[in-house]
Amino acid sequence: MEKRERVAKNFRIFIGLIVFLIVVSFVFVYSSSSVYALERFGSSSYFIQKQFMGLFLGLVLAFIALLIPSNVIASLSPVFFLTALGLTALTLVPGLGVKIHGASRWVSLFGFAFQPSELLKYSLIIYVAQVISKYSRHRSTNTRAHFLLLAIVGITSGLLLVQPDFGLMVTLCGTVLMLWFVAFVNWRYILLLAATGIPFFAYLIYREPYRLRRLLTYLDPWQDPQGAGFQIIQSLIAIGSGGIWGVGISHSRQKFFYLPMQHTDFIVSIIAEESGFIGISILLLVFALVLYFGMRMAWSFKNAFSTYLILGFVWLLSLQAIINFCVVAGLFPTKGIGLPFVSYGNSSLVCSLAMLGIIARCVHEEGQSFGAIYQDLQLQ
Repeated sequence: MEKRERVAKNFRIFIGLIVFLIVVSFVFVYSSSSVYALERFGSSSYFIQKQFMGLFLGLVLAFIALLIPSNVIASLSPVFFLTALGLTALTLVPGLGVKIHGASRWVSLFGFAFQPSELLKYSLIIYVAQVISKYSRHRSTNTRAHFLLLAIVGITSGLLLVQPDFGLMVTLCGTVLMLWFVAFVNWRYILLLAATGIPFFAYLIYREPYRLRRLLTYLDPWQDPQGAGFQIIQSLIAIGSGGIWGVGISHSRQKFFYLPMQHTDFIVSIIAEESGFIGISILLLVFALVLYFGMRMAWSFKNAFSTYLILGFVWLLSLQAIINFCVVAGLFPTKGIGLPFVSYGNSSLVCSLAMLGIIARCVHEEGQSFGAIYQDLQLQ
């Protein structure tokens, strides 16, 4: 009983933190995008309306996911993964794939555009959790699991490189590597992957001029302040302008067409400008708590699939957050990775909420009914 109560308590806190991030998202997506939306689409609320649609659809999918047993989700994980791979491959088909900022990451079907790589990253986590939970009892003696995981990661990485989406590829590889290590704890495989992976990533950076340009810009953005270094310089100006308390919500100056992608990849810069050091510190603390309570919840499960699924989800969110914070602060080269649950993006929000529905189902199956959780909240 104590373990089930701990799962329920950690889940309540975890969901509360996610709700806080979504509220922050709606406040700052509107604040950061209103000027651009009015100029481009004639309505300052254009992006926030689309974000509300994404929230509604995501909650519907989360409710549906809540009704599906986790063992069914685990057994269907290869189907989910292959479907997501197929949809992601459609981005490369002329007439279906939509190229934005030089990358084919969007698919347009029946008048709707969506980013299938968002579906791919979560279906990958589900499939990897299923594979690891099936073979982890054999530890490092089971070579079949290692080859299967290598194949899964290799196929996914290859497809993302073709788009190209180097940032997401690195994030997914890092997440799977951590799950791999936790499940099998074999330093030989980790060192082998590092020995082959680091030179491979270095080669990928060197062979593509735009990646090398991003790296050089990261080292010294002021070498090209009106070109490659423009975005990161404007981001640093926004962060510096915020000071301790910020200039006030909706009073950002950088959103007036100075900072590109101010409501997506660089929304943290606007948050820092408008809410200052205090606001950005609270946001960092919330993400740290998401990682902490997510991991506590994961390790409380008896079901191995649920444990690895939640660990994968939490680590993926954390890696994306770390990369995004570091990029806007000029500590990492630009990667095209938004801040989970905060940056504008319907595809990301819908898929993330659906994933939360799956996690909620795992919590429900652990033995704590949602009626009991509600009663517990009422008593408190």
